[in-house]
Amino acid sequence: PLREALIALEAQGLIHRQPRKGAVVFKPTLRQFLAIMEVQARLEGQAAGLAARRLSVERGRRLEAVRDACDAHMATFGDGDPDRYYQRNLDFHGTVAEAAGNDVLFSMVKSNALKLMAYYRARYRFTGVTAASVADHRAIAGAILDRDSPGAEEKMQRHVQFDDVTAMDLLTIFE
Repeated sequence: PLREALIALEAQGLIHRQPRKGAVVFKPTLRQFLAIMEVQARLEGQAAGLAARRLSVERGRRLEAVRDACDAHMATFGDGDPDRYYQRNLDFHGTVAEAAGNDVLFSMVKSNALKLMAYYRARYRFTGVTAASVADHRAIAGAILDRDSPGAEEKMQRHVQFDDVTAMDLLTIFE
């Protein structure tokens, strides 16, 4: 079972097995980090754009509920409890990706996001990031619910892509 788990983690790019050295957790170089972020922004942007075109009534209700949960977290905790907000953020992004109605895209979004999980989680420890994320989620959900595919795609891409300062701060934390 352990060998199978290591093989699965390696296949997802989350660990690298090295001969006679064992397995090490994937830690991207600056170049890899920026490349992964660039791809993730495009993937999630595409998912938001497709969600705006394909949103079902049921998924629309789910999107409103996860957006409202993000708002409620901000109203209750502000920048406090970043780990709990991280879960709300995962729910929001997962709901948007599912609403795109494309299982291949959903799988790619999820797989790529796993490589950045530690960075996304750490991001919410910075002051003001939760409030900005909640505002972005409100705007993205609004565009999706309004069936504004180009707007939803652009807003999600901008939301997912870390600014230069945040990217450098996060990379420094994990050095």
